[in-house]
Amino acid sequence: MMSERGIIYFVNGEVQPEAVAELYRSSGIRRPYEDLARIEKMLTNANLTITAWDRERLVGIARSVTDFSYCCYLSDLAVDQGYQKRGIGKELIQQVKNQLSDEVALILLSAPGAMSYYPLVGFNKAENAWIVPRKG
Repeated sequence: MMSERGIIYFVNGEVQPEAVAELYRSSGIRRPYEDLARIEKMLTNANLTITAWDRERLVGIARSVTDFSYCCYLSDLAVDQGYQKRGIGKELIQQVKNQLSDEVALILLSAPGAMSYYPLVGFNKAENAWIVPRKG
């Protein structure tokens, strides 16, 4: 647990699918927030989740899958729109990095609207990535 400007961060803390679904909806990130069973599976199968809380309210999440040795895929970075531009996303990324050694690459796929954000928080653009898109 770490506190920054009244926001408290938890590493792999308990979080309910309903709270995450509401956060996804309020953040603007495109996720299946109406499918709580799928959100629950997304949380259960992620092995590194950092959450940001304003008292009892979930205001941010960084959800990752990693081997803690070579790579970490940051699948979700979401901050409630009412809390954006306060450094919460940047701190969520830092908290993820704090759990990893320098030998681990941090990888993510950006939404088109966030492409200009990631260079500001230390990411380099990769030209050598490929994807097989999901079908649902």
